[in-house]
Formats: sequence, C-alpha cells, structure tokens
Amino acid sequence: MALRRSDRDLPALTVLALLLGGPRHTYEMHRLMVDTHKDFVTGLPRSMYHAVDRLLRDELIRVVGTDREGGRPERTVYALTDAGRAELGERVRRLLAHPEPDATLFVAALSFLGCLPVAEARAALDARRSALAHRADATRAGIAEVTGLPRLLLVEAEYEIARLTAEHDWVVALLADLDTGRLTWLTEELWDLEGPPMT
Repeated sequence: MALRRSDRDLPALTVLALLLGGPRHTYEMHRLMVDTHKDFVTGLPRSMYHAVDRLLRDELIRVVGTDREGGRPERTVYALTDAGRAELGERVRRLLAHPEPDATLFVAALSFLGCLPVAEARAALDARRSALAHRADATRAGIAEVTGLPRLLLVEAEYEIARLTAEHDWVVALLADLDTGRLTWLTEELWDLEGPPMT
C-alpha cells in the first residue's frame, strides 16, 4: 500500500483530527497544535491556513459559522464533513500501516491513533509490523548475497536493519499493550472536552 501525496500533508491531517472533537476556528486549532506539541506540523500558522483552504476546496471541512470574542475580529468556525471524517480515518490507517524512512509521518499517525477504533488501529499496526519484518529480512538477505566487499561499504545496510528491527520490536510491544488493555482509548466525553485523543 503506497502513501498518497495527501497522506503526507500533516497540517491537513492535524486540522481534520482537531475538528473531530467539534467545530473550531483556526486560531483555536493553531493554539491546540502549539499547546499539544504537534511539532511535526511545520510552518505554523501559514501551513495550517493553507491546509484549511485545501480541505474546504475538497469538501472535507465546511464553514459552520463565525465567532467573536470581545473586541477581536470575527473568526470563521469550521467543522468536519462526513467525507472529512472518513478521510481522516483513511489517512491515519495508511500512515500507521505503511513504513516510510521519514519517521515524522509515523509520529503524526501515532499522535492521532485514538481517532481510529481500536480494531482498525490494531490492524494497521499489525500491517506495519509485518512490513517492517519483511523489509529487515530483505535487507539481511541482500547483505548475505554480497561477497568480497569490505564491511565499511555495508554499514548503512546494517543501520537500516537495526532501525527496522527496533521499530518492529516497539510496534510488537505496542500491539501487546493493546491486546492486554495496558493501552486504553479515551472516552468520548474526554475527547469532546479537549479535542481528539492525543497519544
């Protein structure tokens, strides 16, 4: 399963996830991104405003009104559409399931893990576990086929095996925590209070 270009749009992913907790204006979304240390969203606040424009164009979010506090200017309030809710789930599932060299994508997916039902999150993580094992095995096999080269020319492959193996083992441990109940999902009441579950 290959990632789509839109899957890599982390500002848009974050806007969709924040709107899962209910309608918000862009200032509130920006504040939540900063307050919850969503450091994978770079170029704030401009990247978030551009993401809102793209999501509106694609009808994944909609305008639901305006808000004015005190003497401040009016702020447009946005909400998820049904298509946006479905798109959020798809993006998080793909980012969880498909390992990429850019670890930021996995960090973002983990940040919004709670946007998925437990069974879907588990299935996506299990797909990632399998893909990581396959990639590590393929890299090991590739090294085993090489003869006559000094190790110095293969250390990057050794590093890749170590990286894949470490991530694989971490995902296996996370799956075990899901299976035993050591990792629990937030209730809908907590979700609505602060936005989507931020793991």
